[in-house]
Amino acid sequence: MKKLNPSARLVAVTAALGLALAGCSTTNDAQGSDGGDTHSSLESSSHEDGGHNDMEHSDSGSGMESGGHEGHSMDGGAPPAGIERAADPKFAVGDDVVLTAGHMPGMKNAEATVVGAFDTTAYAISYTPTDGGDPVTNHKWVVHEELKDPGKAPLKNGAEATVEAEHMPGMKGAEATIDSSTDETVYMVDVESGDMKMKNHKWMTESELKAAE
Repeated sequence: MKKLNPSARLVAVTAALGLALAGCSTTNDAQGSDGGDTHSSLESSSHEDGGHNDMEHSDSGSGMESGGHEGHSMDGGAPPAGIERAADPKFAVGDDVVLTAGHMPGMKNAEATVVGAFDTTAYAISYTPTDGGDPVTNHKWVVHEELKDPGKAPLKNGAEATVEAEHMPGMKGAEATIDSSTDETVYMVDVESGDMKMKNHKWMTESELKAAE
C-alpha cells in the first residue's frame, strides 16, 4: 500500500472534516426546518381551535339571550285610553278565577285575580314583529283601542291594522292582519301560579275564565 506524504495526508483529513461538518449542518438545517414547520403548524392549529371555541361560546350565549328575549310582558300596565269598563261583568274586580286558555306555557289552569273588566272588541291577529323576530300567528288578544286609527268596530277578518300595544317585544308598530274577533267582555288579570307571575295581564275573554272553587 502506498503511503501518503504529510502534505497529502493533511489535505485528506481537512477534506474529511469538511464533509463531516457539511453533513452535520445539513442535518441541523433539516431538523430546524422540520421543527419550525411543526411549531408553525401547532400555532396554526391552536389559533384555529381557539377560534372554533370562541364561536361555540358565542353561539351558546346567543341562544341563551335569544331564549331570555321572547315572551309576554310580566306587567301589562294600564288599560288603553278610551276603553270602556264593563258595567255588569260576569267576573268582578277582585274575583278569583281559573284560566282555561293556554295562550302561553303554564297559563292553562293557572289561578288568577280579576283586576279589570271591559266592553270592547278583541281580535286574534297575525303579524311580523318590528324587531326582526319570527312571524306570529293567531295572537290572542289585542283590543280595538290598541289599534291605530281602526275606525268602527268590529274590523272584518282579513283587514289590516297597525298595532299600538306592546304586549310582546316587536309588537308595537307592527302591521297586523285580523284573524278573528269577539265582542265578549275582556279581562285584565293578575296571575300567580307556580312559576307564572304576571300583573295586569292582557287579555282574557269571558269564556276563557271560570270561577275558582
